Amino acid sequence: MSVCQNLHLASPEVCEEIIQLFEHDMLTAWTRSILRPSEICGLLVGPHCGHWDIYSDWNVTLPSTPKPPVHPPVPPRPGAPTARVLFLTDLHWDQAYLPGSDPACSNPLCCRGGQPRGAGAGYWGTYGRCDLPLHTLENLLQHLAAAGPFDAAYWTGDIPAHNVWQQSRRDQLHALNTVTALIQKYLGPLPVYPAVGNHESVPVNAFPPPYVHGNQSSSWLYNAMAQAWRPWLPPEALATLREGGFYTLRVWPGLRLVSLNMNFCSEANFWLLINSTDPAGQLQWLVKVLLEAEESGEKVHIIGHIPPSHCMRNWGWNYYHIINRFESTVAGQFFGHTHVDEFELFYDEETLSRPLGVAFVAPSVTTFVSLNPGFRVYLLDGAYPGSSHMVLDHETFILNLTEANVPGAVPRWQRLYGARETYGFSTAFPADWDQLVRRFQADEGLFQRFWYLMYKGHPPRQPCRDACRKALLCALRTGRAGDPELCRPLSQELPFREIQARWRLRRFC
Repeated sequence: MSVCQNLHLASPEVCEEIIQLFEHDMLTAWTRSILRPSEICGLLVGPHCGHWDIYSDWNVTLPSTPKPPVHPPVPPRPGAPTARVLFLTDLHWDQAYLPGSDPACSNPLCCRGGQPRGAGAGYWGTYGRCDLPLHTLENLLQHLAAAGPFDAAYWTGDIPAHNVWQQSRRDQLHALNTVTALIQKYLGPLPVYPAVGNHESVPVNAFPPPYVHGNQSSSWLYNAMAQAWRPWLPPEALATLREGGFYTLRVWPGLRLVSLNMNFCSEANFWLLINSTDPAGQLQWLVKVLLEAEESGEKVHIIGHIPPSHCMRNWGWNYYHIINRFESTVAGQFFGHTHVDEFELFYDEETLSRPLGVAFVAPSVTTFVSLNPGFRVYLLDGAYPGSSHMVLDHETFILNLTEANVPGAVPRWQRLYGARETYGFSTAFPADWDQLVRRFQADEGLFQRFWYLMYKGHPPRQPCRDACRKALLCALRTGRAGDPELCRPLSQELPFREIQARWRLRRFC
């Protein structure tokens, strides 16, 4: 309680509710871990209070069969079939959103009551520490129903709002079932493939591995998801979803999907203090799935909520090894969580110079913090025999809140930009994104365009210059955490630790 108040993390009332909500689970995890008092202080307060790093090194077992020969991706022939995949992430429905209420309150989440000093919360959403009302989400889905056709949809989680100090299991399940029902209502027969976000649980980020049983397990959540998502997922996918929140299935001939539970990679998941070695055996399971896909000639898309560079160091490095080993099989990686529009590059581990993969990080539907609502559509090579199933382009769409909240205006979801058109790509393969980062160094105007689009047309008032720019360019090259070697080609002048610290300041989800 005193830590929360002394660091001004929230008001005394919010701090008290947070402690009550988190206390039982956190104490259970701590007592089962090997944390010393100084390590607990370092975890809660920061490195000036104590050092903590109990996450031991570990390695997944990669297959003994040799890696297949690598062939550079080839653009599809003119007129070849393409597929359009809708991508939704971070919806964050606030059940207490109140138009006209205070958007600049003292709590971690606003637009929920109180008298505003200036303009109140907009009807369709608000720039500030606010999430979205249900009618905005419904309006989006009505728009999408008319904007198709889509061949599939990837939905990477974070359904509830950011009022993490006052949530209950009942609240989370109500959000899950309400939003799932709306998606099924408006998108009808479209196959939708979800992933688990970090806000689905209560307390937030609390995802115990399967060895935690009883009332503190995640079975209450995974079973509810399996029930809600039965129209979309086959029985074998539902089985692993109930066990650990992850699954695999065939999207269409030649393309397999893997949905990862990225909460098992997160430092914010305090249950991993007990044992962080490949929680739930998920990465070893991923290796098995990818090897079977390689042997059967399938390509694979990986979806998840938290991007790989935000993961615990050992988890992220193991994931990087896996992507390297299966670069000929993994055709796409798709994440959310940061609420902004960015990407993370993967390079060959021998030289760290040949780009072999891209983790696309799509912008959020929610406005939190001070953003326009948005969504993404990916254009893929496929589906046809021999298709690469790689991303050929992507488009981002937004609801401009300044326009939408004008009295009498009709909300209009509009195209913000297309990647190939904006950046002058001939293709949108990993080499193109690697070259784009290099172009950002020499072309200030192009970089500032990226910064504007990254924040869905509503960037922070403070421009991104110097240290901010260097930190961002480094982040775009870094598909795994804690590796300064990935940023050396950028000739960074800042120490890598300072670059990391600066970039973590804006990570708020």
